[in-house]
Amino acid sequence: MGELHDKLSASDKGSDAFTKSALNQAIDFFLAASQKVNEAAEAVREPGMPLDKISRWTRQMPLQALAIAFLLGVMTVRRRR
Repeated sequence: MGELHDKLSASDKGSDAFTKSALNQAIDFFLAASQKVNEAAEAVREPGMPLDKISRWTRQMPLQALAIAFLLGVMTVRRRR
């Protein structure tokens, strides 16, 4: 990441070709990172995984889920004071 910052900083002084190269590298880096995040999110949402269980439970009992989320929020705020 530091190399990219250095190249982008140098591109202010350099040519347009260098700027396009640095921009392409930044785009490739961003696309690769977003792909990894998407893959991780899909893996967690597979049937039987915790996030799948929580989302199913929330759809079945929305008021109870809201009450629990509220209580967790209250407990978190009180703990930080």
